[in-house]
Amino acid sequence: MVHTSVSYSQTLRGRFGRRLTQVGLAVCLIGLAVAGTALLVLTIVSIPLVLLSIGIPLCIGAVWLTRGLTRAERALYRRINGDRIEQPYGRWPKGHIGMQLLALTRDVTVWRDIAWHAVNLPLGLLVHLTTIALFLSPFFYLVYPVLWWSWPNVFNSFFGLFHFDTLGGALWAWPIAGVMFTLWWWLGDLLQTSYAKLAALLLRPTRSARLQQRVEQLTESRADTVDSSAAELRRIERDLHDGAQARLVALGMSLGMAEELLDTDPAAAARLLAEARENSGAALVELRNLVRGIHPPVLADRGLAKAVEALALAHPLPVTVTDDLPGRPPAPVESAAYFAIAEALTNVAKYAGATTVRVRIGHFGALPAPGARRHEDQPVPRLGITIRDDGHGGARVTPGGGLDGLVRRLAAFDGTVTVTSPEGGPTVIALEIPCELTAVASA
Repeated sequence: MVHTSVSYSQTLRGRFGRRLTQVGLAVCLIGLAVAGTALLVLTIVSIPLVLLSIGIPLCIGAVWLTRGLTRAERALYRRINGDRIEQPYGRWPKGHIGMQLLALTRDVTVWRDIAWHAVNLPLGLLVHLTTIALFLSPFFYLVYPVLWWSWPNVFNSFFGLFHFDTLGGALWAWPIAGVMFTLWWWLGDLLQTSYAKLAALLLRPTRSARLQQRVEQLTESRADTVDSSAAELRRIERDLHDGAQARLVALGMSLGMAEELLDTDPAAAARLLAEARENSGAALVELRNLVRGIHPPVLADRGLAKAVEALALAHPLPVTVTDDLPGRPPAPVESAAYFAIAEALTNVAKYAGATTVRVRIGHFGALPAPGARRHEDQPVPRLGITIRDDGHGGARVTPGGGLDGLVRRLAAFDGTVTVTSPEGGPTVIALEIPCELTAVASA
């Protein structure tokens, strides 16, 4: 019985806190609605000024600010309703300012944002002001008798409908306060959640916008993959030319000279043969390292966790590897994850100033039963990897940097990279790649 009463009390406090949060968010959304209206007016005014050139930067600036404002509104409505509203925007257009404006005029999301702010001004203000008024009304009616007692000639009626000549009559405001509190409790919540659902419906991307975003992502990831593959081929060609090929040429020359000196100077021939043996051994080592850089044998033989443990043994810092994988990812995903971890560990050794590193490898999503297929409503299973170091922090994803290489490497698999690195550390790099586990992990 005590447990039930405590649970009910906690639930009631949670609901009350949620409704108070809605009131605070309503105040913020009123401010955003007013700002959105100002930007709407600026956009409308700047359109005819485009012919005078001065309107071009004004129009682009208004669209840019409107986009940022609408992003903030999506975040606030998500807090009210708990429904995540996806961002419909693609990349900001590049090129000359005139070409940017032309691209923005063809962007459906720009016109949808403008239409949203035109609708949100009257409707949003009505909903949010009503919520705030319902919240403040109980406080007004609770103190009404005090107001009547202090200024009886001013506070002697409710909106001109009921007149009070005595303090006892003014005390009828207290039951009205209870009624207004009940209205705020139920109607305020209904107004806010209903309008948040409407906002989600109007602000989330359309099916065509999602398809366009997907096309842009695939085009970019394909270009990055092609560039990475070309760079890898050039690296292999350079390593073969400068390393193994030079060793093999020297080996051939040593064997040829030894053949000529075999009858006249056997000792010199023996030295040349020893040199040839050293060159052949060095060539084998370089070829082995080259193959390991393409696809490490331990990765193919024993799986991702064992391959990462081999990396940890060769790392200059103490690296702890935790493996929670119940199976093995597909080979391409496994290879991409391995090289992403290797690159992250290299960055830690170079820049983090850390003393220890921890790597955790896991999988989110149950393995399908033998012969069964994953249902469409089930979440997509993901390979999850976290690399945590105790360095000085401050790591950021910058174009052309090491972390940007991780992002590009995993983008080909729809993978994501999340970097959490406050100043002073620690730094946590979270990698996620959608994939099923298709085989039992090797022991």
